[in-house]
Amino acid sequence: MSSESVIAPLTEADIVIEVQGTGKCYLIYDKPQDRLKQMLWRGRRCYYREFWALRDVSFSVRRGETVGVIGCNGSGKSTLLKLLCSTLTPTTGTLAVRGRVAALLELGTGFNPEFTGRENVYLNAAILGLSDEEIERYLPEILAFADIGEFIDQPVKTYSSGMAVRLAFAVAAHVRADILVIDEALAVGDVFFVQKCMRFLREFQERGTLFFVSHDTGSVINLCDRVLWLDHGTMRMLGSAKEVCEHYLETMRATVALESGARPVNPVVTPTLPRADHPLDAADQRLAFLNQTRFRNDLELFRFRQEVQGYGAGAIQILEAGFEDERGRSLSWIVGGEIVTLVIQALALADHIDSPIIGFFIKDRLGQNLFGDNTYLTHVADPRPVTAGQSLIARFTFRMPVLPVGDYTVDIAAASGTQQNHVTDCWCNDALSFKSHASSVHQGLVGIPMLDIQLERVWPKNG
Repeated sequence: MSSESVIAPLTEADIVIEVQGTGKCYLIYDKPQDRLKQMLWRGRRCYYREFWALRDVSFSVRRGETVGVIGCNGSGKSTLLKLLCSTLTPTTGTLAVRGRVAALLELGTGFNPEFTGRENVYLNAAILGLSDEEIERYLPEILAFADIGEFIDQPVKTYSSGMAVRLAFAVAAHVRADILVIDEALAVGDVFFVQKCMRFLREFQERGTLFFVSHDTGSVINLCDRVLWLDHGTMRMLGSAKEVCEHYLETMRATVALESGARPVNPVVTPTLPRADHPLDAADQRLAFLNQTRFRNDLELFRFRQEVQGYGAGAIQILEAGFEDERGRSLSWIVGGEIVTLVIQALALADHIDSPIIGFFIKDRLGQNLFGDNTYLTHVADPRPVTAGQSLIARFTFRMPVLPVGDYTVDIAAASGTQQNHVTDCWCNDALSFKSHASSVHQGLVGIPMLDIQLERVWPKNG
């Protein structure tokens, strides 16, 4: 078996990462003495088993691209990142990286626990290629970003996991790398630090190449241009973030449903949640004005896709879905802020479905779930069991939020059981779609109704 690992100098080439047929194999010995036997027999006998953490992986990454890596535990994600960072060498194939690489892998990787945080900053920055002058120049920025106060002069072994990540991320963020590799670093830390990291990553995407590993498919879809899905060390899929994550989640849900075996039993009956007296009266006080201007949020609706690709156990089938107005008339156009009803029709194909659930998600162009709901909580005390041949009609009435300009889709699903323990009987990705042509929303994912907005002038008191 041949192997080659090359760190090429930075050039003007468009490709900054190129992986061809790369694999990583570990030799597993059952007993310690088998290692000695293997050395003595010089390969004439085999005392080990091969474990391929990665096998025949090939892809390339363009300059400025953001690539996500997803997969279950043990799929080879961390091994791939270590190969990219040259902390491991490939067993087969070739791997070329062009440019300075900064990596944030396992928690505390590269830190000496006996050194203080400040000493580890110098150590890590030097390993990543910064000169003493550069470290001194960037040190105030690194300390400000980490924001761990007086603990910077305490041994790292006294740090919490969140503090260690803060310091490691701060160093990686300030070494002016061309390629940034992050492995689940955002899973630890408070929400404010995570938001700070996300803002940095957004800025870094404008000038560098990002490799991002996470189990949070929402973050992956939000950040990444393309996604690589690894499964037991092999490439399962490589493509757009939305498409790959949808297939990944579909497979995960199908696996959970298969492992769950029998259909879940009826949930414990609890009282139905109380409803507000007038839940639909909360209209945005600006809509009357906005709807007379170019800022009116016009949403063009498209028909339910009969040919949509679905998956699930098959006990319930989605037949139709669409939006209606308050009089029950089908809609082909909505203005953001209006009251609408999403009507979903389904058919039971199996007997004794004790606790059917119908639900939906509305997603933006990147596949991020904006909002959704299902029928479970409303009917937890009256689960409405059905048998084969019976129909189900679910209605969700709400005020459509004001949406930024762009394309949107609706996932529709049917399940049985509870929200925590259920079998997915039918899940239809992008069953409905609509397009926002104009909007008053320029920031954020949705605009919610404002009951009142005031700007008050206060005059200074005399004397």
